Amino acid sequence: MSTASPAPKTPFVITHNPTSNRFEATVEGRLCVLDYLPQGTVLRVHHTGVPTELEGRGIASALVQAAVDHARSNGLQIVPQCSYVQVWMKRHPEYADLIAR
Repeated sequence: MSTASPAPKTPFVITHNPTSNRFEATVEGRLCVLDYLPQGTVLRVHHTGVPTELEGRGIASALVQAAVDHARSNGLQIVPQCSYVQVWMKRHPEYADLIAR
């Protein structure tokens, strides 16, 4: 079962697909994803993927936002293994408490 949450200020919907361990959005017929590996109370975020022609629209950022909001709401922490997520987390210090130590 997936749950959808609209990302703020985006023309697309981010869907959490826990069966596939990812957050996803279909934009102009193309799948965009943030993949994670759940380990107890930790989400190891290891990949974000947005097709080149869709880059620069804030899709990857919205995917990360959905993942950190999910983590916060569910008492989880994040291990940002993906370089994009690492940079995003540095740019959003308000989520520093979610980074697993």
